[in-house]
Amino acid sequence: MKLNVIVDERVYAVDVPQPILLDAEVFFRKMDADMDRGWQMGPEFIENPDRLQRCQIAANKLLVSLSGANETMVTLMAGYILKRLPGITGVRIDTGGEMLHTEMLYEKPDNRPSPSPSAGSASPARKLGKLEAMEQAGKDVTKVYQVGKSYRFAVRDLRTGEWLESGPSDTEQEAYEKRMQAYKRRLDELTGQQS
Repeated sequence: MKLNVIVDERVYAVDVPQPILLDAEVFFRKMDADMDRGWQMGPEFIENPDRLQRCQIAANKLLVSLSGANETMVTLMAGYILKRLPGITGVRIDTGGEMLHTEMLYEKPDNRPSPSPSAGSASPARKLGKLEAMEQAGKDVTKVYQVGKSYRFAVRDLRTGEWLESGPSDTEQEAYEKRMQAYKRRLDELTGQQS
């Protein structure tokens, strides 16, 4: 299974093999037992974190593991989130120290109309107005970010809700131009215009 992890404008696709989801259940239960005693989530102490809050805590641990390049913990924390929240596709981690602002992303985002099952295209079932479409396209196409020596951006697939990373660009300007083309295509899809 895969979990898309969004940190600021960067998207990391964390692949969690199925055996890890099964084998790590003892570890996950120990995490739950630790959280049963309550948890400090930013300025607030939560006495009995619910399932969503527990996954926000795991997402914070995932963020710390990403910055420390601890791949094992990254995989385990992503596995915990995938196991505890069925149907989740991604997590947008708050980096401002406010764990409760970490957002979970699902296959069918609440603010997006579902495409009709018979539709072969990625167009939404309902066309959006220009301003609403511009705002949504800005959420569906990330800003340009650097990966090693190349530049990329990611686009959310309307059908699956998964993030698809662009190919590498040698310069930030080249990636920005490609991103603007992707933004324009998404805008046209959302408003029902054909480019």
